Amino acid sequence: MDLGQEEPTGDGEVEDLVRVSSASIPLVENHIQRTHFPGMVRKKAYIFDGLGNYYNKEWDLAEGAGKEFCWYHVELPKGKQKLSQSAQYLIDVLCPPLKLQDILSLVSNGPFCGHVDGALVFRVNSPGPPSGNFTFRLAARVTENSVITVSLGRVPRLGFSPVGQSLLSEIPSVESPSYYRGERKEGSGIVIREHVLEFLLTMNHSEEADNPVPKSVSNLVVHIIDTHMDHLQDVVTKLEMELDTVELEMDRGGFALKKEMLDDRRFPKMHLNLQRLLQVIAHGEQVFPRVKEKCSSKQWFAGEDICSLEELIGRLRRLKENVGFLANRVTAIQAGLDSWQSEQINRKLYYISFLSIIFLPLSVITGVFGMNVGGVPWTVQKDPALKDGFRNVMFLCLAMLLLVLLCFICPALYNRLTAWHRRRSLRRNWSQNRRSFLKRSTGIQERGGYLRI
Repeated sequence: MDLGQEEPTGDGEVEDLVRVSSASIPLVENHIQRTHFPGMVRKKAYIFDGLGNYYNKEWDLAEGAGKEFCWYHVELPKGKQKLSQSAQYLIDVLCPPLKLQDILSLVSNGPFCGHVDGALVFRVNSPGPPSGNFTFRLAARVTENSVITVSLGRVPRLGFSPVGQSLLSEIPSVESPSYYRGERKEGSGIVIREHVLEFLLTMNHSEEADNPVPKSVSNLVVHIIDTHMDHLQDVVTKLEMELDTVELEMDRGGFALKKEMLDDRRFPKMHLNLQRLLQVIAHGEQVFPRVKEKCSSKQWFAGEDICSLEELIGRLRRLKENVGFLANRVTAIQAGLDSWQSEQINRKLYYISFLSIIFLPLSVITGVFGMNVGGVPWTVQKDPALKDGFRNVMFLCLAMLLLVLLCFICPALYNRLTAWHRRRSLRRNWSQNRRSFLKRSTGIQERGGYLRI
């Protein structure tokens, strides 16, 4: 590999990189030619000169020499593959030189931090389906001159890109109604549409082009953990925005919207996602303090990067508190919906009970007059003196109905009268107290004295 023909993307000198470069780095057989799963994983390889410059390099898994250090990153697909399939992908791209114990330490679920075959290995792999949006997996194998990382899906801002390609460094302008395409330059600014702004608002970090180039392996380790924290923060911010939108919709919506949210089990699902996110943060709380403890004993790990790790651990604790607040909000909203649903059920039961109370005495009356026995009044069909029997029964039913309604109306009417009488008494007492106070104040002013307390 001839690094002298490549353009540096940092701010160091090219000659320092060219003098050693990769002449002493042994090259192994190209993995692209013998891979068993072509195109299934994404690979990135960088070499850093320790002076602020970095270069893209071929995938040879070799370590740097001197101040140089290399970084190899594998991005596993977010599909429905099993954990054993992910292990096969890593074996395909990392073996050799890695051994089976290295692969298992990188791909297994759960938190881990320890030394494997002389290298520091840590991982924060959460269990769950790989295709889920709340399944996070990040593992790293760190030596003095190389770092190998494995992630599930793309981690924002993890890689590096040439400076000058960042959208955040552009001067924006307001979108006019006549623009219907993505971004178009208008005057001295670049027009950014609303959906692009909504996406950028969920990002708590800059783009890859704004990443500071690490000058040591310790800088790179801090950068990897920092981007993992940014990824978690992005997910939390997106959940906050979604929850705010749902609360606004609930305030504006009515029966149909609340019924739809209950049927879709929207808030229980959101609460489950928050619990998965809390599990990922708990894994970080277990792993990152141990990473700081183990890295503090390394001579090649800078002291200022130890302080940076301590700040990231504190940031992780604050993020856990924020997720806890979100979980409490979701629980409160779900409790409100459950209360609303119970109120709707009670109201329906009240209506049914009211109807049953109305029709129960009517059914008793009709049952009595429908008995096929002698002596029941107004039931002789051929007697001309009892031709108004049906009308009399209807009058009796109407009288019973009015009596039932009166039983419901009287308590409400009594409460209204009691409340009116109470308000009138309070108003009368207030008027009397006010007149008495004014009379005493006038007497005091006439005497020219002071009011005794």
